[in-house]
Amino acid sequence: MEYGLLGLIVLVLDIYAIYQVITSGASTLAKILWVLAILILPVLGFIAWLVAGPRGGSVKV
Repeated sequence: MEYGLLGLIVLVLDIYAIYQVITSGASTLAKILWVLAILILPVLGFIAWLVAGPRGGSVKV
């Protein structure tokens, strides 16, 4: 039962990360690579995105 809940949490976090990547201001190639990383390695990909992912809203002019 605990693993099912943990899997659901990981799924929700991955969907959130993929949504944030898609709506970011990053290049198309960067978006594709981030989405692939999150899909192939769900936990590690999410952590990597959380630490170093594209930040579309932090553009300084």
